[in-house]
Amino acid sequence: MTSPRADDAHSAPTPMPRRMRVADLHPDLRRAYRWFPRPRVRRGWQRRMTQAALALIPPPRTAEGVRFERVDFDARGTGARVFTPVDTTGSATRGRAALVWIHGGGLVIGAAAADDRLCAELAERLGIVVVSVEYRLAPQHPFPVPLDDCLAAWQWVQDAASARGIDPARVAVGGESAGGGLAAALAQRLLDAGGPQPVAQLLYCPMLDDRTAARRELDAVRHFAWTNRDNLVGWSSYLQAPPGADAVPEFAVPARRADLAGLPPAWIGVGDIDLFHDEDLAYAAALRDAGVECTVDVVPGAPHGFESIARDVEVTRAFHARARTWLGERLAAKSPS
Repeated sequence: MTSPRADDAHSAPTPMPRRMRVADLHPDLRRAYRWFPRPRVRRGWQRRMTQAALALIPPPRTAEGVRFERVDFDARGTGARVFTPVDTTGSATRGRAALVWIHGGGLVIGAAAADDRLCAELAERLGIVVVSVEYRLAPQHPFPVPLDDCLAAWQWVQDAASARGIDPARVAVGGESAGGGLAAALAQRLLDAGGPQPVAQLLYCPMLDDRTAARRELDAVRHFAWTNRDNLVGWSSYLQAPPGADAVPEFAVPARRADLAGLPPAWIGVGDIDLFHDEDLAYAAALRDAGVECTVDVVPGAPHGFESIARDVEVTRAFHARARTWLGERLAAKSPS
C-alpha cells in the first residue's frame, strides 16, 4: 500500500540491493518497467538520438478549459510552453496562481513537451497557469546556463503577470528529476537575490546532490530508468568537472548549500528504490533542520520516473493526487483575503 511518509526524512537510508530486479517493483509498476529500456546517455550520439525523438512530440491535447501556447524568450531556443485556464467564453480568468515547471532528463536530455500532460492536468484541476520551461542542456550549455534559463522563465512570469491575469505573489516552482534539482536551485537563487519569492517548491524525485554520482559502488545496483553511471554523465556534463569535488559553484548543487533557512515550503516525492531516494530524504531533513516546512512522500517499490513512465496505474494516480492537493493548499494559503 502506498502512503506518504512525512516523518521519515530523519530515518536511516534504505539499504539498496546490489542489483534491481522486477520483483523489487511495486506490483502496479512491474508491467511498465519490465520492458522499459535502461537509459544510455553516456555517449553524445545516444543523447542526440533521444533529443531527436523528443522533438517529435506533438502539441498536447489539452482539456477544454485549458489554452496552450508556446512563448519564445529569445532566438537561442529558450522559452516556455504555457497552459492557461480559461472560462466558458474562452477568456483567461484573472488573479490565478501559477507554477513554473522544469522538465527532467539528467541535465543532458529532455524537453518541456514531455510534461505536457502533467502540466495541462495541473492547470485544469488547480485552476493555475503552468509555465513549462524549455532550457538549454549540458554539455553544450553547462552551469549556469540551464539555471539562467529557468530564472528567465520566472522573471517572464513576474513581468507578464498583470497582462495574463496571474497573481505574482502566488507563483510556485517545481520540476521532476533534474528539473526538480533546478527548481530547488532556482528557489535558493531567488532567496539570495531578494524580490518576489516562490510560495512553494513541488519536487518530484529531484536530482539534488552530485556526490551521489561519485559513489562508484552504486553502479552495480543498475537502478531502473536512471543509473548512477548515467548520473555521472549528467553531473559531469553540467559541472564540467568530476562530481564530488570539495567545492562547487554557488547554486550549482542544491544539496551543497549550507544555509537553507528562509526557503519556501517544499514537497518532495520519491520512490524508495530510486537512485535519488537517500539524497532527497537528506535534503528534506536539512530543510526541516533549517526551519523550512517540508512534506516527504515516499512510495514503496517505486523507481525513478515512475510518475511519468507509469502514469495510468493506481499507485501513480494516487501519488499525483497527493502532490496536487499539497500544491493547491499552499497556493490557496496565499490567496488574497
